[in-house]
Amino acid sequence: MTEPGAPAVLYDSLTRTTSPFVPLIDGVARMYSCGPTVYSRAHLGNMRAYVFADTVRRLLAWKGYEVRHIINITDVGHLLADADLGDDKVEEAAKREQRTVWDLTEHYTTLFKDDVAALACLPPDAWTKATDYVPKMIAFAEQLEAGGHTYVLPSGLYFDTQSISDYGAMSSLTHDDQTVARIDEVEGKRHPADFALWRTFAPDEPEHAMEWGSPWGRGAPGWHLECSVMSIEALGDHFDIHTGGVDHREVHHPNEDAQSRAFLEDDRKWVERWMHNEFVQFGGEKMAKSKGNVLSLDDVRDAGVDPVAFRLLLLGAHYRSQVRVTAEDIANAGTSWSRLVDAVRRRLPDLAPVDPTRPQVTAATLTDAPGGSALERYLARLDAAMSDDLATPAALVVVREAVADGDLASDDLVLVLEAGRSLLGLDLLAAATAVAAGPDVDDATRAEIEQRIADRLTARAAKDFAAADAIRDELATRFGVTLADGPDGTTWSIG
Repeated sequence: MTEPGAPAVLYDSLTRTTSPFVPLIDGVARMYSCGPTVYSRAHLGNMRAYVFADTVRRLLAWKGYEVRHIINITDVGHLLADADLGDDKVEEAAKREQRTVWDLTEHYTTLFKDDVAALACLPPDAWTKATDYVPKMIAFAEQLEAGGHTYVLPSGLYFDTQSISDYGAMSSLTHDDQTVARIDEVEGKRHPADFALWRTFAPDEPEHAMEWGSPWGRGAPGWHLECSVMSIEALGDHFDIHTGGVDHREVHHPNEDAQSRAFLEDDRKWVERWMHNEFVQFGGEKMAKSKGNVLSLDDVRDAGVDPVAFRLLLLGAHYRSQVRVTAEDIANAGTSWSRLVDAVRRRLPDLAPVDPTRPQVTAATLTDAPGGSALERYLARLDAAMSDDLATPAALVVVREAVADGDLASDDLVLVLEAGRSLLGLDLLAAATAVAAGPDVDDATRAEIEQRIADRLTARAAKDFAAADAIRDELATRFGVTLADGPDGTTWSIG
């Protein structure tokens, strides 16, 4: 297979080119992922960013790098409509739900971490929480002020975007076009693209649940400031990869980059590579809370689909392509996952249960595959697909072909599936050995039963419960099938 030292070729949103990954520190890959603002439940569109970041991390670990991955938790500073003035999303949600801001953020942080785990994402090396870093944010802003990169208005301390070269280079907008990217206009701003580092509360403004003293008055940090401070504190002045959703590419990440380069006062790039995943579309539109067209992992479970099947759905599209998600797509993904698991079970009927927490494998651990063997070819194809800017659809094809290849020895199939687990996060071996295969029936009957179960999942996803119940009754009458819906999907038995 490809030598473990062969580079992973990845896209950079700043240069708009692909290039081999070369870490700043030999053998170590440092990456930061913009985390959630914990004022509500993360939706399926939000979750794509973390499946994507996890896939980047898995590829780098596969290549043998020691990966240090940080995800932040934004629990203060992110305003409604991403504006510079107005209400904090967290405070607004706390009022609406009649909770304290601290209870609210803890609740949604826990739900988010549970969702990330349900999607088979490896936990980051650290979760950095914005409210833990406010003193460091103030010190960061003070240094920017001392360097002549800021100015003060009654509403706060603002970053002067004209004080830094190439502001907004990664955005699709020019600096002058940034007027359309800002939600509000603030009297006194030198340029519409200038953004708040610190929001100063008015003297007569009621006390906020989250506020701090600062040289610019009592107030709270701006949203963009948080990620610069937390990433530099956790990973160092310069690091290898910064990930996020494509919406961050237009304003949030250009602002992070500008203030960080101004803070560091050197001629180097702040981050070596910026990577962004595209939107999830639902009903022909970007999935977003503001549009009210959101689904969560609970909706996936309610449809009788394993959350890992949603990961499979996402991996079926390249991360830089938009992906469509409908109730029918979710149901179909559940069926695809179940059938793939069942196919593995059939190929490896005598495989003992495996530990789902077992260590990931790397390219170096699988270099003993005989040259020219079927195993070597499958591993090389899998490595090549993932090394080509995370071509996950092609990698899935390799896994499916290996499972269907009756000439591939069982031991070799296990190794291919272990490589697929480590690279894609799809643990087919654990899934296949954790659930009984169901009754021993002929292939034609099994296929008919599983098709009707898939039809039922589609009906449930469309909330056509009458049709779903009719299919359940049909299966019971025709085949004596009993269905069991659980968090890991639908299982069936006879008798």
